[in-house]
Amino acid sequence: MANTAQTPVTAGGEDFAALLEESFGTTKRFEGRVVKGRVVAIENDIAVIDVGLKAEGRISVREFGGPGQVGEIKAGDMVDVYIERMENAAGEAVLSREKARREESWIQLEKAFTDGQRVTGTIFGRVKGGFTVDLSGAVAFLPGSQVDIRPVRDVGPLMGSPQPFQILKMDRARGNIVVSRRAVLEETRQEARSELVSNLAEGQVLQGVVKNITDYGAFVDLGGIDGLLHVTDLSYKRVNHPSEMLNIGDTVKVQIIRINRDTQRISLGMKQLESDPWDGAGSKYPVGAKLSGRVTNITEYGAFVELEPGIEGLVHVSEMSWTKKNVHPGKIVSTSQEVDVMVLEVDQEKRRISLGLKQAQQNPWEAFAAEHPVGTEVEGEVKNATEFGLFIGLDNDVDGMVHMSDIAWGISGEDALALHRKGEMVKAVVLAIEPDKERISLGMKQLERGGVTAAAAGGGARVNKNEIVTVTVLEVRDTGLEVQVGDDGATGFIKRTDLGRDRDEQRPERFQVGQKFDAMVTGTDRSKKPTFSIKAMQIAEEKQAVAQYGSSDSGASLGDILGEALKARDEKN
Repeated sequence: MANTAQTPVTAGGEDFAALLEESFGTTKRFEGRVVKGRVVAIENDIAVIDVGLKAEGRISVREFGGPGQVGEIKAGDMVDVYIERMENAAGEAVLSREKARREESWIQLEKAFTDGQRVTGTIFGRVKGGFTVDLSGAVAFLPGSQVDIRPVRDVGPLMGSPQPFQILKMDRARGNIVVSRRAVLEETRQEARSELVSNLAEGQVLQGVVKNITDYGAFVDLGGIDGLLHVTDLSYKRVNHPSEMLNIGDTVKVQIIRINRDTQRISLGMKQLESDPWDGAGSKYPVGAKLSGRVTNITEYGAFVELEPGIEGLVHVSEMSWTKKNVHPGKIVSTSQEVDVMVLEVDQEKRRISLGLKQAQQNPWEAFAAEHPVGTEVEGEVKNATEFGLFIGLDNDVDGMVHMSDIAWGISGEDALALHRKGEMVKAVVLAIEPDKERISLGMKQLERGGVTAAAAGGGARVNKNEIVTVTVLEVRDTGLEVQVGDDGATGFIKRTDLGRDRDEQRPERFQVGQKFDAMVTGTDRSKKPTFSIKAMQIAEEKQAVAQYGSSDSGASLGDILGEALKARDEKN
C-alpha cells in the first residue's frame, strides 16, 4: 500500500513540476521581446499597459514621443512595447517603449544599410564633433563635416525637422550608427546636375547669378548648377581681378563655351557676347602708324599699352628709349600713363601687336646731326673713360666719344686719358656723326690753337723743320713742356730729354708757364703736330759756331766761339 500510495503523489508531483516548468518557460520566452500591448489607463503621465501577462506594466508617457516631442497616447491605444522582466518587486511587468522602438528601428535600419537606401531622421542634439539624430528610436551620430556640402555656421533651422540621411556605418554590438546628410545632398545635386547638363548646349546664352568670386574667375549659378566664368573670358580688355567687373549676387548674361559631360564642368564667357575688337586689327593698325595709348601693365621685358578696350600691344624694353639702355621699363613709363607709340608689327592670328615707344619720338642722333654739323664746337660733361677714349654727354641725352688720339697733341694712351676726370666739363669739335649706328666722334685737340685744323684754316703760321722759333710755355708736365709758337702759332711738345744737352738741364720743373725761349723744330708727331727741341738747337748752334769762327784747335775756347755766335745772332735780331 505504501508503494501504491506514493505513486499518485510522485506522479502528481511530476505533473505539477511539468506544468510549473511549462508556465515559467512560456513566461521566460516573452522577456527581451517586443510584443503588442493595450493602454489600459493614463495615471499621472504614466501609461498602464496590458500585455496579456499576469501583471500589467507601466511606462512613462514621455517614451511615446520622439526626442524633444511630447508623447500623445490615450486609453485603448495598441502599442509595441519591449518586455525587460516579467515582474519587479511590486509584481508588475517591466516594460519599455523606447527599447521597443529601438529594436524595431535597428531591424529596418540594417535592411536600409544593406540595400543602400536612405533613411529619415531628425537632428535633436549637439555633441562633440557633430550632432545626434533620431532614426525612429535609434540614435545616430552625424559628423559636422557631413551636415552639408559646404560648411554650415548655423544648424538651428535644420534641427527638429525630418530629413533624409545616408547610413555610412553600423555596429549593433556597440550600438553605433554614423549617418550623412551631405551624401544625400551630393547625390541629389548630382542627379539634378545630370538632368540640367543634359539640357544644356555649347553656345547657349543664359542668365545666372554670381555666387562666388575668386582670383581666377567667378562661379555663376545657372539654376541648380554652377559654371565657371574665367577672368580671361570676362572681357576683351585687361581685367586684373574679377571684382573689377562683378559682385556677388549680380545677375549676368553668359554664354556656354564648353561642357565636359564626364566631369559635368561648365565653362562660361561674357566677352563672347561682345564684338571682337581684333577683327580687322591689321587694317586698323597698319605698320608705321603712330597712335596714342595707355600703359596697363609693366614687366621686366617691356610694357603693355592699351590701344582700345580689348587690344593691347607690347613695347619691348629694347624699343622704349633711344638713349636709356639696360633700364627697367618702370623707370621709363608708369602704369596708366598716356604714351605715343608706333606700330612695328601686327600678328592678327596670334592677337599680338608689337609697338615702339622710341620710334614715335625724334631720333636724338638725327636731331643732333641737324643741329650740330661736322666742325661744330660742343661742350659736355665727361661721363666715362674707357681704354680707348672718353665719352662726353651732349644735348638730347646722346653721348659722343673722343678717341684717345684726339684728346691732345703729342700725347696718347693712358697719359691722354689721365688729362681729364669724370664729371669735368670739356669742349670738343664734332668730327663725324653716324645716326644709324648711334655714334658721334669728337675731337678735343682740334680746338687747340695752332693745331693741324687751325693751321689748315689759316689760323696760324706754319713752321718748318730745323727752323729756330721762339716758343712760350703753355704747360709744364713730368714728361716735358707743352709750348706754342708766338701768340697764335702752332702748339707742340718738347720732350724731357730735349730740354738740354746736360741731365741737369732736362728738368721740366726749371721752366714756368709763360716763360719764352728759343727751340728748334725737329719734325711732327703722329698727329702731325710739330715737335721742338732745345738740345737739337744747342747742337746745331755749336756746329754752326765752330764752322764760322774756327775749330777748337785754333786756340779759341768753345765758350768764346759760342759767345761770338750768340752775339752775332742778337745783333742780327
